[in-house]
Amino acid sequence: MASKKRNSLKFTITIVILDLLTLIFLFLFYGPISYFRNLLITTAMTTQNHKYLAQILYSTKTIEKILKQNNIVDMNQNTNTSDIQMENNNQTDYDSVYEEQIRKRNPNNDLYKIIPLEGKNYKGYLVAIYDASRISLVSSKDYGIKGQTLKDMASSHHAKVATNASGFLDTDSYGNGGIASGVFIQNGKLISGNANTKARIIGFNQKHVLTLMNATAIDALNAGIQDAIEFGPFLIMNGKPATIKGNGGWGIAPRTAIAQRKDGIVLFIVIDGRQPGYSLGIDMKELTNILLRYKAYNASNLDGGASSSLNIEGNLYSKPCAHSNTKERFLPNAWIVK
Repeated sequence: MASKKRNSLKFTITIVILDLLTLIFLFLFYGPISYFRNLLITTAMTTQNHKYLAQILYSTKTIEKILKQNNIVDMNQNTNTSDIQMENNNQTDYDSVYEEQIRKRNPNNDLYKIIPLEGKNYKGYLVAIYDASRISLVSSKDYGIKGQTLKDMASSHHAKVATNASGFLDTDSYGNGGIASGVFIQNGKLISGNANTKARIIGFNQKHVLTLMNATAIDALNAGIQDAIEFGPFLIMNGKPATIKGNGGWGIAPRTAIAQRKDGIVLFIVIDGRQPGYSLGIDMKELTNILLRYKAYNASNLDGGASSSLNIEGNLYSKPCAHSNTKERFLPNAWIVK
């Protein structure tokens, strides 16, 4: 009899817990507070393979409405390249702790400096590169067939620093990183992508100025762009941040960004994510705030999610979240510093 009562009590407690969890779920994702609903939809709908998480919970009309309320307004202009003045300023008078972190170089490394980043629910790294002429764009060994991990690309090119660059084409819901999505320019030549379709192009010109362009690949080549990819959104243009509505429409995820300060210092930012207890990631608003904190003058988002990764001196430095033994994804190309 006592055993039956205990089982009945356990069953009742289980039902109550399930009911409470159901109520909490319904309140968070269907209740009057829009934050959680917006976060789920914008995060899921910007992934390659997890859009169903939003689609099974919400109608197409609701998803479209939320995405319209959370987005980044396109910056329909190009970088004023003459604004960037390459400096070799070793000043010791800093106007903020962030400026000191950038300007105060490591005594045994005049090429780059790693700055840890940490905030609410995220961890990552900023790498300040002091000589933009040492940056180039490399492709996977078997480009057009399959990609490589960042570690393999970095090792084969003897890179001091490397981070992911392009997104990649996803054929039949399977992407092996073989071909970059959109425009891919390397060493002044168009490797892949449409030459005559206007796109958001991110690249370096012959003077090593990071150039953001709303242009065709032909326009970019004619402007002297040497290495470039197509991605976005642009986050800062000529010192002015983009207009971000809501959370920016990209949800919270691992991030990679590239930027250049007015003094020519280039910034790589990699934020780890999708790892509860360690780092969940950030949205576009927080990413832009970090870039502004470190005085980025031109900046763009790069491919994020499981692609986000950072390699230093041949070693995986960040903690990516891909489904592989090393947690790295196969990539079509990478930005490297030699």
